[in-house]
Amino acid sequence: MSWIKPIIFENSRLPVWFSKVSPINIWAFSFGPFIVCRGKLSEATRIHETIHFHQQLEMLFVFQWALYAIFYVVGRVTHKSWKLSYYNNPFELEAYDNQIDPNYLANRKFYAWTQYIKGLKP
Repeated sequence: MSWIKPIIFENSRLPVWFSKVSPINIWAFSFGPFIVCRGKLSEATRIHETIHFHQQLEMLFVFQWALYAIFYVVGRVTHKSWKLSYYNNPFELEAYDNQIDPNYLANRKFYAWTQYIKGLKP
């Protein structure tokens, strides 16, 4: 599915607004078929957010959003920190781990994020 591309919006105010109610400073986000960025999208951020786009696509969007929220809540309870919860979310782990590999999206396997679930990653 690497041939399916998201629709990208740069220089948007949405990440700024969402940052006001979020525990993190949002530079860019992927939601549905869109990637929205508050400035110019760097190559690493483009890959990171496109990984999220493919995670959502393979889970029909709504299931990824629900599972992301579950991982986040479990992480909040486990780590007692929003930051650790965010950075230990398997969806984020996959994206951060591969955001500098320009070939990752072409070679990414379906449900690659599952290898980042605690205890399963080698």
